[in-house]
Amino acid sequence: MASHSFGLFEVLLTSHTSTISKNSLKSSLLQLECHFTWTLLKQDVDLDDLEETIGDQIEFFIKSNITNYNLLSYVCHLKNSNEEALRNLQKAEEEIKKNHSDAIARRSLVTWGNYAWIYYHMERYEEAQTYVSKVENSCKKLSSTVQQKIQLPEIYAEQGWALLKFGGKYYKRAKNCFENALKNEPNNPEFNAGYAIATYRLEDFCYRLCQDLGLSLKPLERAVELNPKDTFIMALLALKLQDLNRVDEGERYIEEAMQKTPNLPYFLRYAAKFYRRKGEVDKALKILKKALAVTPKSAFLHHQLGLCYRAKLIELKKTTRYPPQEQVEELIRLSIFHFKTVTDQKTKFYSAHTDLANMYAQARRYEEAEETFRKAFQINILSCVDKQHFYYNYGNFQRFHMKSESDAIRYYREGLKIEEDSYVRKQCGNALKKLLEQRIQEGLGDATDFATLGQVHSLNGETHEAIECYEKAIALCPDSEEYLSALCELRLSISS
Repeated sequence: MASHSFGLFEVLLTSHTSTISKNSLKSSLLQLECHFTWTLLKQDVDLDDLEETIGDQIEFFIKSNITNYNLLSYVCHLKNSNEEALRNLQKAEEEIKKNHSDAIARRSLVTWGNYAWIYYHMERYEEAQTYVSKVENSCKKLSSTVQQKIQLPEIYAEQGWALLKFGGKYYKRAKNCFENALKNEPNNPEFNAGYAIATYRLEDFCYRLCQDLGLSLKPLERAVELNPKDTFIMALLALKLQDLNRVDEGERYIEEAMQKTPNLPYFLRYAAKFYRRKGEVDKALKILKKALAVTPKSAFLHHQLGLCYRAKLIELKKTTRYPPQEQVEELIRLSIFHFKTVTDQKTKFYSAHTDLANMYAQARRYEEAEETFRKAFQINILSCVDKQHFYYNYGNFQRFHMKSESDAIRYYREGLKIEEDSYVRKQCGNALKKLLEQRIQEGLGDATDFATLGQVHSLNGETHEAIECYEKAIALCPDSEEYLSALCELRLSISS
């Protein structure tokens, strides 16, 4: 009996010791700089899409793929494929040995950190501890400080690339990471490229108003100057110049890049976008079909093809008084085909959903349009601006196709309520202003209409008009604290 009790005590003691060591291991893991500690949340991204994108980049970009293999290992872990995650880390190690034989420890810190975390999740704690120790020992040699959270520029950059891949809400953090990397190595071509892309994407993602349009120009020019072989960056620079109405300059970069990498799909997609926006839609279609032959499953390319056929439809309707119905139907059919290819393949590709819904509306397939709008709004990675964009588009659908002005007003108002300063919010406001003024002129305006119109005037900086509207709203609804508070703020803004 005594020996049995001792045996039980031994088991309890062992289990207690292993819990302590597991806890101390976890606390060491949290100190590591790697994908598991960079707060990259799987609910913010379409994992299948991301896995495919990384796979394409490994295949088509002729440069060191350490960053891609490390990120792919993290994506595999998020998809519960830890064995596959380990295989990708082995590939990252091979790349490090091949390209950085003189700095293996320094370049392996993120890879080893990922190894430690994956082994931890597989409950292989000894192996996890081995990799934690490798990181700690290397950091002691590389740094004068004792901690293992070493701040190396290449680690900042690797974090920046990972954040960029996780979508819009991570772009600001990505830009900060590249800024930190550049403090140590201001002339590093890769860090400059990352900083330029992050700045460009941040502008694009925020749908910012005109005064911010040129922020990424200088970083893009600097990145091209430091790495003239990177045609992907050249294409982004061309698009930015086009945004700034410097189209001829932009086109020179596109033509130069076309000579350098005529078959690189990542360049071709942006070259096509450039020509579509320039109005040379047939040229854009030709480039897209060429790129599609190389990457036939690319959702981006199918989306761009859909946009091209839509542009041809708009042009046909604009330039021909009675466009041939056959031609109209064929362009609608082709647009729908390509947009639907995207939404079937990428269920979280938001803009493809709204483009498809709008095209169904053009075809008078209203039930399918409704269903597609519904699916668009259910995507769980929508930003505030995406939601504003949804309400604006759905408001237009109600107004122009369903002929319901009251529903249109309701949805434009929802878009306006989201307090994110953006171009599309202004569009909601302007559409709303037009409809509300019409209602008021017809004598149908109620307190809510006057208050909403007041809000639109206020957003446009038209303070006196806003005050007038809120006064009318209060006359119709004297007990509203919301209206009184808004009116009070507006009056104060004038007196101050």
